[in-house]
Amino acid sequence: MSIERSMFAFGGIMVMLTSMLALYHSPYWTWFTLFIGFNCLQSSFTGFCPPTMLMKRFGMKTEAELALESSSNGA
Repeated sequence: MSIERSMFAFGGIMVMLTSMLALYHSPYWTWFTLFIGFNCLQSSFTGFCPPTMLMKRFGMKTEAELALESSSNGA
């Protein structure tokens, strides 16, 4: 799985988790959900995303890196 796809999954899980926590635990969890949305928005403009940097450190690859790998293996 690429970093880009993992980020969609991670963002979706975090939004669902914080929404459930806001519903069943405390409405203050909506602030964290708002932070997640803000981080997604600023990342689309700046390209800066801390979870992406962490995933790169763990050895995950981007879509472009995976495409280059598959094209070099097929040649």
